[in-house]
Amino acid sequence: QVQLVESGGGLVQAGGSLRLSCAASAITFSINAMGWYRQAPGKQRELVATMNSRGSTNYADSVKGRFTISRDNAKNTVYLQMNSLKPEDTAIYYCTADPRPGTDWPLAWGQGTQVTVSS
Repeated sequence: QVQLVESGGGLVQAGGSLRLSCAASAITFSINAMGWYRQAPGKQRELVATMNSRGSTNYADSVKGRFTISRDNAKNTVYLQMNSLKPEDTAIYYCTADPRPGTDWPLAWGQGTQVTVSS
């Protein structure tokens, strides 16, 4: 369907910033929505941010004002700028793609990249 490869994860101090990138390849469906989900140990996987092909965005309440999703359609790439990071943001972050404009459970998922925020 589509391959998604994340990059940019790592270890950062509380209050710091990271920028995640995700490039889509081997695309076999028309991508509409792209975005990011995350899963912390012992927690349910949750939406972080999504953007559809028209540029409409959806953010989790916990990241509003701190995270920004952006997209380069020509490069089939989506980004997540994460500022003012908190220890509670520590999780595996997954890139997603979907042929639908908006959904909480996308069709395609990347392998994930670890983000760790130290206190």
